[in-house]
This record gives sequence, C-alpha cells and structure tokens, in this order.
Amino acid sequence: MGTADDTAMDCAKRQPASNRPLPGALLVAAAMVASAMALLPGALLQPRAVLAQSNLLESVRRDPARAKRLCRELRQLNQQGISYTSKQALRQIASQENLSLMDAEVLTTYVVGLHCPDVR
Repeated sequence: MGTADDTAMDCAKRQPASNRPLPGALLVAAAMVASAMALLPGALLQPRAVLAQSNLLESVRRDPARAKRLCRELRQLNQQGISYTSKQALRQIASQENLSLMDAEVLTTYVVGLHCPDVR
C-alpha cells in the first residue's frame, strides 16, 4: 500500500500539464494560506483585525500604482540579496506603510502574488 505522497504523485502524473499549477503560483498560494492560517486564531478573537487586513488588501487592489511601487521596492531588495519575506524587508515595508510586521507580511505576500511574481 502506498503513502499519501505516492497517491498525490500518481494523481499529478495523470493530470494534464495544462491543469497543473505553476510552481511559483503554488508557492504564493501556500504562503497566502499560511498567512491566513496564522491569522485565524487572532481573527476568531479579534474580528477588527480581519476587517483591517481586508481593507489593507482592498486599498492595494484599488491603487495599482501603490502595488507597482511596492514591487519596485521589493525588486530593489532582491537585487541586494534580500528576500521579500525577510525580517529586514518586512520592517522596511512596515515602517514605510505604517503597518505592523504581520500586516506588512500579508501585504507583501498579496502584492507579490498578484503584481510581481518574479520577486523572491
């Protein structure tokens, strides 16, 4: 009897290539789920935090110039060898955007996933 990993691999092999998620897209989706899961316990206790983050993401969606600016900043950090998920990058974004580190992480994950998937 195979393991769950074996079963998942068998399913992936049978799935047409055009239907398989791209590795980068899969990583972004996983990061977004991880961020959401990290927020879940607090969200149950603090519905305002969830609403605030929803407003934060909505503000970027409505302002593509802001998303492009963040992408440029994150690319510049990449050129210096700094990942957008690093504490240094998150502190910089949090400071510039007047956000908590957690909100900066959610914001950068959202922006990278939708606007600049080339950022690492």
